[in-house]
Amino acid sequence: MEDLAHASGATVRTIRAYQDRGLLPRPERRGRSNVYGDTHLARLRQIADLLDRGYTLASIKELLEAWDAGRGLGGVLGLVAEVSGPWTDEEAARISRADLDATFGGVPDEQAVRDAVELGILERIPGNDSEFLVPSPQELAVAAELYAAGVPLGAISGHLRELRGQVEHIAARFLDFTTEHVFARYLGHRPPTDADAAEAAGLVRRLRPLAQQTVDAELARAMRLFATRHLQRHLGAADPIAPSGPDPRPVALPADTVSAVESLVGSENVTAFISAAAQREVQARTLDALTAHHLSTD
Repeated sequence: MEDLAHASGATVRTIRAYQDRGLLPRPERRGRSNVYGDTHLARLRQIADLLDRGYTLASIKELLEAWDAGRGLGGVLGLVAEVSGPWTDEEAARISRADLDATFGGVPDEQAVRDAVELGILERIPGNDSEFLVPSPQELAVAAELYAAGVPLGAISGHLRELRGQVEHIAARFLDFTTEHVFARYLGHRPPTDADAAEAAGLVRRLRPLAQQTVDAELARAMRLFATRHLQRHLGAADPIAPSGPDPRPVALPADTVSAVESLVGSENVTAFISAAAQREVQARTLDALTAHHLSTD
């Protein structure tokens, strides 16, 4: 067992715990010795890989039991790799602390760095205080452009926190939608068969770009709509400028939100109330941005 622990990187205590849970086969008994082989080492590495991907020991046990029963695990592991792999072609980069400070005004801002690390825009490199890892150079470039346009770093961090919550909601809804209408027939039993998991992995590859394309198209439509309204309001035009393209589609709201609004204003006024609330929020943010820009200029 000590040799297996050394080869796998697991502790003896962990190996015993896996054996007690039925995750790891018992060793072969040879005389007075317990002998572990390549099968045990491979199993430990599979368990470690699945744990790194966020699977619980209970779910790992189900997968391994299915594999041991002859149902196969190649397709399942392929699906795990497809879902857990990168969802963008963007490659991480590095930036020195000096270049980072120069990009954002030339004056070190420790709070801004802490915010960026917390949000994952920057990652600290162990043992290296002079550089940061940048998981998404595009995201950092956007922050730099906003700062150059006069947006304070604190406002950028706050905006990203809010935006991230909204985008995560969109991602969850897209996954719920595709699971209900596409993946349910492949993942309806646990664990899925090897063939079903392999086919589901192929679908992930095909559907992966659709979420990005849908969000890009809808964001472009919404930006055109609201930018036109902003321009009309700031120029003081007498008549609203009609946005080009089709009319905006209805927005799905949580049932709890609709019920709360109904209790405030009545069912007949729900649409008008939500529209007015959204417009007020947009106006408030515009005023905040203009005020922040004016103060930073002063």
